[in-house]
Amino acid sequence: MMKTVMTEENVLYGLGKNAKKAAKVLRGLPAGEKNEALLAMSAAIEKNHEKILKANAEDIQNGKDNGLTDALIERLTLNPDRLEGMQAGLKKMAGLEDPTSKSDAQWVNEAGLKISKKRVPLGVIGIIYESRPNVTADASGLCLKAGNAVILRGGKEALNSNAALVEVLQEGLTGTNVPKESIQLIKDPSRELATQFMQFNEGVDCLIPRGGAGLIQAVLKQATVPVIETGTGNCHMYVHASADMEMASSLIVNAKTHRVSVCNALETLLVDESVAKDMLPVFAKALEEAGVTIHGDEKVCDIVENAVSAGESDYTDEYLGYDIAVKIVDGYEEAVGHIDEYSTGHSDAIVATDYQVIQDFLNEVDSAAVYVNASTRFSDGEMFGFGGEIGISTQKLHARGPMGLEALTSYKYIVEGSGQIRE
Repeated sequence: MMKTVMTEENVLYGLGKNAKKAAKVLRGLPAGEKNEALLAMSAAIEKNHEKILKANAEDIQNGKDNGLTDALIERLTLNPDRLEGMQAGLKKMAGLEDPTSKSDAQWVNEAGLKISKKRVPLGVIGIIYESRPNVTADASGLCLKAGNAVILRGGKEALNSNAALVEVLQEGLTGTNVPKESIQLIKDPSRELATQFMQFNEGVDCLIPRGGAGLIQAVLKQATVPVIETGTGNCHMYVHASADMEMASSLIVNAKTHRVSVCNALETLLVDESVAKDMLPVFAKALEEAGVTIHGDEKVCDIVENAVSAGESDYTDEYLGYDIAVKIVDGYEEAVGHIDEYSTGHSDAIVATDYQVIQDFLNEVDSAAVYVNASTRFSDGEMFGFGGEIGISTQKLHARGPMGLEALTSYKYIVEGSGQIRE
């Protein structure tokens, strides 16, 4: 694949040049000055609710006119509570430890050299994302806190919202020592420019896609910039024979319906055959009362009157809506085998009280987050105590699971000597 070479006429050239300058400034700023900038960004959002919501209303109306699904409209929607959440998130980031202010390790080698492994920013981070404008504030804050400049490329369905948010965030940076070019937005939603962005090696140090399977696969196939793969969430919950039925029912409903359009929502339920006749009707009633349609195998359809027959795609795809795939499995081995085959490696859970089964599940399920007796909805940087997240990585190199501040840094070795030469 040929890398795109930028010229001064290309819109990315200016963005990249400004971002590189900003990243150099950020690299040298003390934590306190970055924290002041984050608090100023939070205050700017608070002051500009009306402006942001007006822009978002335009996007919502355009989305409805263009036939966006209810799930995508839900992702797109901002309201005062969500804006307050953005404000709170930026304030929380300001209170977190700066990852670049510390060394991971220090030691002295046999030659008397003092060696330190120090955290450093990645540089310029590119974010490609779809219809969630809250990513604009979260990503900007996290990148800045870790000492990185960011270039954002959101989906066309959220263009007005993202433009308003970036203007507001840049306004907040005015008067601080953080350059406003630390946060920039690509306003041209064309696919051609998106492809050029993925290949903008001279202007971007790392690319992070956030969105559905189509977006992520497109970035992985077309990018020449190093990519941190954030995964789609075909999340599973296995109800073992030893499970507490009341707990299982509560967890299933929460994992599925708390927010259906996000990547950590439950998509597939596996129920042990030995307890299916007793437990599945209870689970089905609770799900149906919450408005969820059950897509089941033959055994499920025999037990659940309103279930619809499931096909292969029901077990492979994300619904991101009020649907769930259900399968009855012949014990632990079949459950783990199904997860191995169909999971995207995001978040998978077991409901059980059998200690050995739980330990086997934790050891054998190779996902970024593996849960015991808890909802998969906790796969979230803020819930993990990271103060927010840039995405949830399903790969194993560099970062895995919810990515907080440390995932937005690399490291370098600092070697201090007193005249040593190698013999």
